[in-house]
Amino acid sequence: MATGVAFLHTESLKLETSPIRQTRVTKLFSPVCRCETSKARIAFRLGKPDVISTSIVDGSGNDVHLLASERPTRGRVAFLWNGRDDSGRIVPDGIYRARVRLDFIEKTYTLPNAIVVDSKRPVAKVVSVRPRIFSPDGDRRSDRISVRYTVDERARGMLYVDGVRRVVGSGLKPAGELRWYGKVDGRPLPADRYRLGVVAVDPAGNRSRPVNAGVVRIRYIALTPPHLRAKVGGWIRVRVSTDARRVAWRIGGRQGIATAPAFRIRAPKTARRYLLVVSEHGHHAGGSVDVVAG
Repeated sequence: MATGVAFLHTESLKLETSPIRQTRVTKLFSPVCRCETSKARIAFRLGKPDVISTSIVDGSGNDVHLLASERPTRGRVAFLWNGRDDSGRIVPDGIYRARVRLDFIEKTYTLPNAIVVDSKRPVAKVVSVRPRIFSPDGDRRSDRISVRYTVDERARGMLYVDGVRRVVGSGLKPAGELRWYGKVDGRPLPADRYRLGVVAVDPAGNRSRPVNAGVVRIRYIALTPPHLRAKVGGWIRVRVSTDARRVAWRIGGRQGIATAPAFRIRAPKTARRYLLVVSEHGHHAGGSVDVVAG
């Protein structure tokens, strides 16, 4: 008979509803990241009104920080922890939990949900930047650059161009590739030099130190050299820097199509200085041609 009563009592304890329900606790955060994940949120619902005290404890069960003391509470309750102890110092990296004391029923519960504090910066490294010269003109030839990087932990890479974030990588990976198409709001940037930097952000929100990825140049078309000389009626030897296969040219009222990167055109029959313009996909480069008497 006594054995049967003990069994029934044990089973009733198993079926007893927990006074703390619907627990939601931040799994990972960084108290030094100055970002959205710089605090941990501890939220739960009380089955019945009570007076609660809530604290953060470390992996050994020692109290680290008091969140609330003897607070009358009912229903849903939430706390934020900034990753500091009662002295205001940032706690060491590690695993922490929330402990809740319920005064009315005189019970203390340590929530099973682990809170991981991670304040270590990831370390990023740029592996390659290719090509260093490109032209985002839409002809599918050297329209973008590719920046490859590695990180010493899982992280999301970001590419900064002249100090402005332009590309955010997908996923949290120890290595990745960032592609930049030389555009802002869908419009190609002007021909110029642009400085690149890479930053990695880990799951806790810690940011790596910016890694210098050097300089790239947007170049659509350019005359090399921009100043030429030819004899009256002779040949003008033109070289252009471009990734286009064919370019348009114009000089002294004449125009035509030529194959890049080098071609020849007849010089005008009057000796003077002329403007030579070469074009590709709406981009133009101008230079001068001194035509002299033979």
